[in-house]
Amino acid sequence: MTMYPAPRERHESEWSLAELRGDGARMAPHWVTPVAPAPAPVSPASIHGVVVPAASARLIAATAEYGG
Repeated sequence: MTMYPAPRERHESEWSLAELRGDGARMAPHWVTPVAPAPAPVSPASIHGVVVPAASARLIAATAEYGG
């Protein structure tokens, strides 16, 4: 005999994505953020100590949007 769980009540904390997006859109005008100046460009020669694993570099290089 197959037993199916009874439908449970929806709790207030269980919102759908559409409901959450709608709430966020209504609240967005209340969240004002100051405009920050764009960071100054940095010369690649001044970047030290960044190590990227070869597999990660190959993955990004193989992605047309990023490099290759």
